[in-house]
Amino acid sequence: MNRLMLTGGRIIDPATGRDETGDLLIEDGRIARVGPAGKLGPAPPGQSTAPPGQSPTDRTIDCRGRIVSPGFIDLHVHFREPPVARAASRVGGADLAALPETIETGAASAVGGGFTTVCAMPNTDPPMDSAEAVAYYIRRGRETGLARVLPIGAMTRGRAGREPADLAAMKAAGAVVFSDDGSDVADANVFEAVLRRAAEIGAVATCHCEAPRLAAGGIINDGPMTLALGLPGIPAEAEEAAVERACRLAAETGCRVHVAHVSTAGAVESLRRAKSAGAPVTAEATPHHLALTHEALRGRESVFKVNPPLRSASDVAAVIQGVRDGTIDCLATDHAPHTASAKAKGLAEAPFGMIGLESALPVYVRALIEPGILDWPDLVARLTINPARVLGLPYGTLAVGAPADVTVLDAEERWTIDPAQFASRARNCPFAGWKVHGRVKRTLVGGRIVYEDKS
Repeated sequence: MNRLMLTGGRIIDPATGRDETGDLLIEDGRIARVGPAGKLGPAPPGQSTAPPGQSPTDRTIDCRGRIVSPGFIDLHVHFREPPVARAASRVGGADLAALPETIETGAASAVGGGFTTVCAMPNTDPPMDSAEAVAYYIRRGRETGLARVLPIGAMTRGRAGREPADLAAMKAAGAVVFSDDGSDVADANVFEAVLRRAAEIGAVATCHCEAPRLAAGGIINDGPMTLALGLPGIPAEAEEAAVERACRLAAETGCRVHVAHVSTAGAVESLRRAKSAGAPVTAEATPHHLALTHEALRGRESVFKVNPPLRSASDVAAVIQGVRDGTIDCLATDHAPHTASAKAKGLAEAPFGMIGLESALPVYVRALIEPGILDWPDLVARLTINPARVLGLPYGTLAVGAPADVTVLDAEERWTIDPAQFASRARNCPFAGWKVHGRVKRTLVGGRIVYEDKS
């Protein structure tokens, strides 16, 4: 029997209502006992020196002065590796070395940020729109031995928005949710058909809410900055109209709809009304839509180009309020890696997206904990049990018998965000150089230590 004791930490588990200084015992990859410090009996004998990634035997870890929480769950990441059979260093026609991220490097980035489960979006090339593609991602995720990588199947074939993909086959293969993220399904009939089919098989649909007709050609938030920079804008109405549609169809079809990366005040209000009316909708916010505004773009740096775009200060305030009052249930990174050469093309031509797995925790601390928007149990809930409940996953808790996915963090440690030190291949982080508080110190998946901070 492999036994690991975490002693003396502040154990925060919103799923069970626990917030106390205590000890946590892990046996054979599951939570065995949790209780007040010093009350679980003698610590396991011996002190193993098993390296990260291996199952420690009878090891005790002193967690005094640190928070011990369930492993974080991210409902929204992009790992660029195509879901097709590998041949040596190539995937289909793609050279693995040229990709901005692979499943392996993405999983390493995840555990470095405290994320034990991540859901990978299907906008790969080719897209993840078949049972075979889903099975590939599951297999590759397991091979990393790091974070749990759960694939998101495409809503439509080829993510083209013209006909529903085979949702049932992908769900049977292991897809946890369905999305055409990166684009909305413009055809109302196709979108409704997808939601009705998802409802039939008990699946969740995650929506990138952006009406293509209103957003076409846009690069940054539509507002004063479009004039200052001479670039076309993406109006808030593009997101808000699509959120209204998604909420209405969720109510009509009974499909559980999750709205990705909420960024506008109007979208928050639409979600609030829909939830009050009983519609089966949930939502997420990202670190960048909580901590940055469109003012960051004044220097025309493409690292700040993202979709949905960085919005106005009033939009950011509304999104923060939505997180505070529970209108927005979850926090997700929308980790979107790109090569340095792609991002160097300039603001008009560079791709949308920024990385966020390894910088998420301290940015949430700055945006939500330090101003008193959330306390630590509230923040942990939005990173653990809330996303687990959205997708019906058996994670996000430290309850006895649960998989021992655990994040140990130092809430007070000061450090400077340096993307050059990240496990991710990409460096397109908008928070580079920020002096922050809060750092992940250890990450455990199924009782195995898969990350230890060496700083």
